[in-house]
Amino acid sequence: MMSETNPDSYQAMLDAVQAFHDKHDFKNTGGEELTYRIALMVEELGEVSECVTKGKPVEELAEEVADLTILLIGTAIAADFDLKQAFWKKMDKLMQRQSKMIDGRIRVSEFREK
Repeated sequence: MMSETNPDSYQAMLDAVQAFHDKHDFKNTGGEELTYRIALMVEELGEVSECVTKGKPVEELAEEVADLTILLIGTAIAADFDLKQAFWKKMDKLMQRQSKMIDGRIRVSEFREK
């Protein structure tokens, strides 16, 4: 189902996930309980990992990442916060950080001096 609004917009994605929550009455049937949602995200992340580690087709990876994205948006709905605002606030913070190479891979984090 594509939203009647711009399918490239975050608002269209948010509206679609909200409609899914409303259709299945997640608010009143435990679907918005945060501990449950975390367990579902861990499950989906495992499926993403399986796609990568077992060399599954990119279409399967894309579907699993979409599942995880839907759960993330739904978690913002359930916890009543603005994910778009949180995203941009975090991106601003990340862009200020330095990177380091650790064991041959780049890492961008808040590195604390010992």
